[in-house]
Amino acid sequence: MPTVLCQFTETSVLLFAKVWIKKILQCTLPAGEIILVLGNQDLQDSIKPQNVEFHSLNFNNTLHWQPGRAREARDTVYFVQYKVYGQSAWQNKADCWGIQNRVCDLTNETSDIQEPYYGRVKAALAGVYSSWSLSCRFTPWRETVIGPPTIAVVHSSKSIILKLQAPCSPYKRKRGSKIPMTNYYDLLYQVFVINNLLDKQHKVLVYEGKHKVIKIEDLRPGVSYCVMAKTYAPTLDRSSAFSSKQCTMLQ
Repeated sequence: MPTVLCQFTETSVLLFAKVWIKKILQCTLPAGEIILVLGNQDLQDSIKPQNVEFHSLNFNNTLHWQPGRAREARDTVYFVQYKVYGQSAWQNKADCWGIQNRVCDLTNETSDIQEPYYGRVKAALAGVYSSWSLSCRFTPWRETVIGPPTIAVVHSSKSIILKLQAPCSPYKRKRGSKIPMTNYYDLLYQVFVINNLLDKQHKVLVYEGKHKVIKIEDLRPGVSYCVMAKTYAPTLDRSSAFSSKQCTMLQ
């Protein structure tokens, strides 16, 4: 016997829902099978990515998003595009086309740090595609998070000598070395000391400036000290997180 397919639009379901909802959604076939045919709009809406946003640390720029209202099915895949603000054409990100991860590295595509960019993402599941979800405008120079410096205790006797190194961007010079963030910002170093004999939580600012080698004096011998550092960008009025602790016992 021929197969009968009953299909109804969302409008007709709404019009007749009160009386005929069961008959509309279910069609009994001669063979006893039941085919339930629903429109794709609900699925498109439920898989549409949410909270699309750029994350950036030292110009390592990645686009992140969350699954749609239906949460994430195992077979959901995502597609990413990007563009410079003001341009009409979107560019596909080949490495993030049909992926299951919810993060896409756009570092190379957003390397002009003064330009504002947009990213967008759509999802697909079972042959159904959502509409695009758009990020806010992202300008790397203004919005990247500048990391703390690395610090090393190169000598300790009656004083502590520190060597500071600025965080690096992912971009490289012609010879291959990475370009430090001091090439893009007028950074200051902030150095803090913790006297472990007094209060392990109390950090005292002992230096702020651009020198890469710092000597901290007037310390007590036989006492354990820890040092930490931050970078500070005056133009943005923004400080980094603290570096990891480096501790030493003065002789």
